Amino acid sequence: MEGRIHSVETMGLDDGPGIRYVLFMQGCLMRCQFCHNPDTWHIHEGRLVDSNDIFLEAQIFLPYYRASGGGITVSGGEPLVQAPFVRDLFRACKEAGIHTTLDTTGYIWNDAVIEVLQHTDLVLLDLKEMDDQKHHDLTSVHNPSVLQFARYLAEHNIPAWIRHVLVPGLTDDPDGLRQIGAFIKNMPNIERVELLPFHKMGEYKWQELGIPYQLTDVQAATDDEVQTAYGYLGESVRKELMPAWNGSTASS
Repeated sequence: MEGRIHSVETMGLDDGPGIRYVLFMQGCLMRCQFCHNPDTWHIHEGRLVDSNDIFLEAQIFLPYYRASGGGITVSGGEPLVQAPFVRDLFRACKEAGIHTTLDTTGYIWNDAVIEVLQHTDLVLLDLKEMDDQKHHDLTSVHNPSVLQFARYLAEHNIPAWIRHVLVPGLTDDPDGLRQIGAFIKNMPNIERVELLPFHKMGEYKWQELGIPYQLTDVQAATDDEVQTAYGYLGESVRKELMPAWNGSTASS
């Protein structure tokens, strides 16, 4: 199966457990205000690859992945834009005993996505906003399919890490964080909840692409602000699911 990719990281440490081969797919239907990879939005701009070639390349690093409890992560963009490609890659990985992680917004929901999940060991699910209008204002799309995706993971007990990008003044309001906590508090499949502080390292890409960037004056959340936000989540979410704040600046 052929697909279009943006880039590859062979020794990733932030996208799932252990050391990972991270494949960044091309194509995304959301237009998040805080996106740091707008160059992944359009699928036709990516590099065409074969899923088997990616599988063979990942196998070169297999000793590192297995020794660290790692594996392969497919991210984006939004990887489920190219669900058949991800399905074939993950199927090959599972047959070879390689741990598979899907990093997704959960926005795309169809039979091909269900097939991907049959070969997925862990899902990194980025919950943007629970309120549908706020979600649309932030991403340009509505969120019913995202919530359906999350419920499917819970119903089928597919392990998941919940991620939420913390943008001061935009996605850090107490009510919104409480709504996320209330939504996921009874999901038995949730293994971890992470707040990822907004950064502007991708702002130059918006400028290069000629896309107006609305967050020029927004600063990254401070450590205290992140801890406060974890506190709002912790009103509903079991605190053992939330890692101690470590100063990471990764966001998606």
